[in-house]
Amino acid sequence: MEVMIINGEEYIRKSDLKLKTEIVDGMEYKIVRTYSAGVFAGYVKSRKGQEVVMIKARRLWSWAGAASLSQLAEEGTSSPEKCKFPCEVSKIELFQLIEMLDVSEKAKKTIDAVKVWSV
Repeated sequence: MEVMIINGEEYIRKSDLKLKTEIVDGMEYKIVRTYSAGVFAGYVKSRKGQEVVMIKARRLWSWAGAASLSQLAEEGTSSPEKCKFPCEVSKIELFQLIEMLDVSEKAKKTIDAVKVWSV
């Protein structure tokens, strides 16, 4: 992905926004929304019906800088400092899957840039 800087602002070609994240050990990076456990971003290890196992997953507790999960998955957050994403867990089993979104490379970078939220 090529980044251009014009007048101090970074620009990325619109076509590059659609680039999916790198596949790691055969696993894709996704945003998963469940019925009652919330929203998670991480690598999908397996899926069987409405059950999903993710590794290296973060709960997306609260986000800003994106109007919806769809926008978060495509463009990422423009306000990482306002997001509340707790620490990554090594593995999580999720039930009652509602939706699973592909995540662009740009969006993953902004999710990764969010500092670990804790109280």
